[in-house]
Amino acid sequence: MKQTLAIVRWNFLGFFKNPRIIITFMLSFVLCFLLSDRAMLIAKTYESPIQLAEAFIWTFGDSTAILLCSLLLILLFIDLPKLSPFTPYMLLRVKKNQWLMAQFFYIVLVTLLYMGYVLLVTSLLCMQKAYVGNVWSKTAALLAYSAMGKKLSIPSTVKVMESTSPYECMLQIVALLICYTLTLSFLMLYFQMKKGKRVAIGAALTYSLFGFLLEPNVLAKLMGKEEYEMYQVRSLLGWISPLNHATYGMHDFGYDNLPVIWQSCLVFIVVLVVLAGFTFRVLKYFNFSAFTGE
Repeated sequence: MKQTLAIVRWNFLGFFKNPRIIITFMLSFVLCFLLSDRAMLIAKTYESPIQLAEAFIWTFGDSTAILLCSLLLILLFIDLPKLSPFTPYMLLRVKKNQWLMAQFFYIVLVTLLYMGYVLLVTSLLCMQKAYVGNVWSKTAALLAYSAMGKKLSIPSTVKVMESTSPYECMLQIVALLICYTLTLSFLMLYFQMKKGKRVAIGAALTYSLFGFLLEPNVLAKLMGKEEYEMYQVRSLLGWISPLNHATYGMHDFGYDNLPVIWQSCLVFIVVLVVLAGFTFRVLKYFNFSAFTGE
């Protein structure tokens, strides 16, 4: 474990000075600002406060925002696995499995750092109108009990407010986001080692496009489904789409035929275990001759 953590520390060398990393976090800040602006506009217009976690909940409570947020991770993990002239030195002193496990730990830590940053940015953007009490705000009630939330595509609904508290809802959304982004990152690592960088990027984009096309409203328009048929579409896609598994509103709140939060997390864990198994298998035939990372 000590050797594995040493490789993880080496992976983080120069992390915060890397222009690609800096640009990714700057783009993430812009994305949070643009997506949270809808909710803040309502709070400013009606001069009503919001709960500190609500900006994050409304920003990343729908599938489109989750998709955009996760796509930025492609920039973070485009250089995996970490190869450099120092790599032979490490491989002479540790096993290949330890080296690959360090890449896994690196992905998990960067994903947690990224999600923590997103949570911090959304909290800072709404701080002037926010309070910390674990009670839904009047702004949330205004959006949930009127058609305003639906028109502005803000996922504040009555069933969410009745079933959970703001901080509990926030933690559940964070868990789903982390699971989804980890599957995307592990998928990139597998194809990067199997076929190369271009194929890995293509696999990540295909994975994201697959989730977008299986979004209920998008698929209903493509298939020409009527409004009364949407229940069947939502029930089916809620189970088979990875993006819907990561969307908080696409879960069962007591009267939907949809997965509950722990079931979606279990699905993601199974996918992660399968991808990890495939990656360890590819490691046996991985070519370590190119240590420049190119």
